[in-house]
Amino acid sequence: MGNDAVWSCSGSFSFWSCLWIPLLICLPKCVGLGKAQSQILLPTQLPHHRYHPSCPSHTPNLYYRPIIGILSHPGDGASALLSNAPNTSYIAASYVKFVESAGARVIPLIYTESQEKLLKKLDLVNGVLFTGGSDNSGSGLYFETVGRIFKKVLEKNDGGHHFPLYATCLGLELLTMIVSQDNNILEEFSARDQASTLHFTKNANINGTVFQRFPPDLLKKLTTDCLVMQNHHLGISPGRFLDNEKLSSFFEILTTSKDQDDKEYVSTVQSRNYPVTGFQWHPEKNAFEWASPRIPHTEDAIQVTQHAANFLVSEARKSINRPLAQEVLDNLIYNYSPTYTGKAGRGFDEVYVFT
Repeated sequence: MGNDAVWSCSGSFSFWSCLWIPLLICLPKCVGLGKAQSQILLPTQLPHHRYHPSCPSHTPNLYYRPIIGILSHPGDGASALLSNAPNTSYIAASYVKFVESAGARVIPLIYTESQEKLLKKLDLVNGVLFTGGSDNSGSGLYFETVGRIFKKVLEKNDGGHHFPLYATCLGLELLTMIVSQDNNILEEFSARDQASTLHFTKNANINGTVFQRFPPDLLKKLTTDCLVMQNHHLGISPGRFLDNEKLSSFFEILTTSKDQDDKEYVSTVQSRNYPVTGFQWHPEKNAFEWASPRIPHTEDAIQVTQHAANFLVSEARKSINRPLAQEVLDNLIYNYSPTYTGKAGRGFDEVYVFT
């Protein structure tokens, strides 16, 4: 009988013949495939002596649940569109996201709270962040609160408690005034809403600083590409900084930048003896703020944000503080809700407002 009769299942071939003939043709190949598949085993299917999962234990002297205290700033962060009450303060949500992106949580340090309550909160955190802002008068409750917290940071470190501090933009300006003991030391610069480069000082030692973990190619790009965001009209020139003995003995200048008039100012500093880092630029904006079209959002710029955040949290993990879980939960910023202000175009996309 011809092949045409076989494949058409006609003539003397029954219905069952149409099933077993293709199976016979396929069988050698199918068996071979089955053998090949049977050799692919999941790790958990291997004999015990061949399966050794690697789960290294945590370093016992590091704390893997760090908390960062962020100091609130006077106002509502939206030009009084949200609240104009006299005791209103805010924290831009970008600072909170910045901390969380590196594996830490946030407790708001509301600057109008009693000194007793603020000190109690400082005992719940493993580091502090001073934000940017506009209150650089060098007087009043906010300035006094920054000074008290800064003093407490130094005391904790002097007592053997590793306790890092990040001071961004206004935060660095206020520390410059406090450390120098000169409220008129700051100078005028034209660096509002400006992306810029960073220029490392000739003798800068980045070991143990925020830049230590930056890949070499990213460090180089910081000097050639505008990867950091500036937004300030005050700062300090390297000459004036170095002329002040108190400043130059406390801080080492790591980088400088130039404003729109080509005037040079100090842009990153690191304390010589304390885990205190100061930025005139804004490491949080690249990844988490969108109001200004000048904020850099390239992949390299996002890496700058991430490395800066990672360093702060890695320093906080060295803290010996182990706060009670319930007290932490009662004070976390999760007890508050951020407000979307991006449509108002007032500088921040989201803010936490405290009244």
